[in-house]
Amino acid sequence: MRIRATVVAVSGALALSALAVPAAQADSSLGNTKITKVVVDGDNTVTVSASSTKSVKVSVTATDNSGIAGAEEFSLIGPGYGYFSTARPTCVKVNATTSTCSASVLVDPRVGDLLNANAGTWYVDAFVDAKDGDYVWKEKAGSFKVQRASQLSANATPEPVKKGRTITVTGKLSRANWETNKNAGYASQSVKLQFRKKGSTTYTTVKTVGTNSSGNLSTTVKATVDGYFRYSFAGTSTTPAVNAAGDFIDVK
Repeated sequence: MRIRATVVAVSGALALSALAVPAAQADSSLGNTKITKVVVDGDNTVTVSASSTKSVKVSVTATDNSGIAGAEEFSLIGPGYGYFSTARPTCVKVNATTSTCSASVLVDPRVGDLLNANAGTWYVDAFVDAKDGDYVWKEKAGSFKVQRASQLSANATPEPVKKGRTITVTGKLSRANWETNKNAGYASQSVKLQFRKKGSTTYTTVKTVGTNSSGNLSTTVKATVDGYFRYSFAGTSTTPAVNAAGDFIDVK
């Protein structure tokens, strides 16, 4: 959990305070124990909304010729002094030499677990013990992204519209603000306006539009045929990609 004086409950009834920050230390190992794989939340991307809890699962696969005995709590280290610690991992045997050890931590932006500055690339620190006394301690054993959940809308008007007339397509790009627990407009971002002809399954890009200081979008196009307009955002390191729902235009 995050470095702060207030105690917050996490999965496995684990809790930490501001005084529980682990001391920095270099990678170390004894014998032939190795970490071979780290997976966070299935795809190494954790998207957290403005006001909902998120259970984050961390899985570390390790190998040793004697087999894996267990693992210590995993530390998750992020930008802006972001820090979480998981519950004690449970290790499941893959074969005689390899096990996958998994544990979770519950993240709740409503109680200050995350600041906006914590969005970006995070790392997993892991300590794994082997049955013969060997071990491996590795900082940055794996990386993953923690992102601010995004939303995008699109509205094309007027509808219906005569062929050749001008259509205005408005919308808004917003993302979670973990400090206010509300969504806020994402300013100065490039967003693609896309069109899908009625009966087609493919969107094509019409133009690129920038969001204003409030995250709002607005542009005009000519009406040609029936179809759907939407906005599409490619995402950034701190905010996931998102597509608006297509808005149908009936061209007369």
